[in-house]
Formats: sequence, C-alpha cells, structure tokens
Amino acid sequence: MTHDRRSFVGLLLAGALTPLATACGQSAEAKQAFPFTLSDAQWRKRLTAAEYRILREAGTERAFSSPLDKEKRAGIFACAGCGHRLFSSRTKYDSHTGWPSFYRPLQGAIGTSTDYKIGYPRTEVHCANCGGHLGHVFDDGPKPTGKRYCMNGLALDFIPGAA
Repeated sequence: MTHDRRSFVGLLLAGALTPLATACGQSAEAKQAFPFTLSDAQWRKRLTAAEYRILREAGTERAFSSPLDKEKRAGIFACAGCGHRLFSSRTKYDSHTGWPSFYRPLQGAIGTSTDYKIGYPRTEVHCANCGGHLGHVFDDGPKPTGKRYCMNGLALDFIPGAA
C-alpha cells in the first residue's frame, strides 16, 4: 500500500499516527516544559525502578497492589516524583478497580493529554509540576464531578494530616 503526502497528513491530523509516536517513546508531555525538571539520570537516582517505570515511562502497576488503594486517613496525596500536592483524601473513594481513585484533583495540580497506548484514546493524567505520569481519568465516577481519576499508587505519596 502506498501513501502520498496528503494521506500521511490526513492520518497525522486524525491522530492515527499518535500510537506510532508513543511507541517510539514520544509523548505529549515530552514537548511541554514543567516547573520541576531533572535529567533522566537524576530521575533514575531519585525514584525506585518501579516508580521510574510509572512516572517517567507511563507504566501501570498491577491492580490491588498499592496500599494507597485502601488508605482512609485524612491527608494529601502528592506526586512521588516531586512532592507536588495532587489530591485531598476528601475526594478519594473506593472505585473497586484496585487503584486509588478520586473524583477531583486539587486546583492546578494535574494536567491531561490524550494517550493511544492501547489502541484507542484515553485521557492520561500527569503532574502539573514535573509531568510525571499518574494514571488516567474516566467519565464513570461519582457525583459531584462524574469523574474517576484512577491513579497508580506508586506515583503517589500520602501525607497524613489535614486534607
């Protein structure tokens, strides 16, 4: 099958080549500048191998593997990469999915982009401070937002106290 320039541009504009770019290690965040930045070597030194895989390579942890899924104390959930405050325990709920879930992030805490890694578009959630991959957001959450911010526990640190 041959492709001319017009069909290539059409595929690009339709987002059909995004999975190819993602598979090649490119992401929407790769081009964005964040307030907190480190070199790859510094990230590898700062994070465990599992945290690095999730936060810097957009990996996913196994469902029901994070103790933060069952965390019920008052407090703040922060980015495990940079410490940026992301979610209040007041917005956490049990989604029965096996990952810590929230219906609302703290104001200005996160950013989103479109992720095609599994063949169809999903909304990826990343830390607004360092760009670390946190998880995804879905439209099947509870009131008042109807959102389910499904986060990787390894991408989060829990800070007990006032939420």
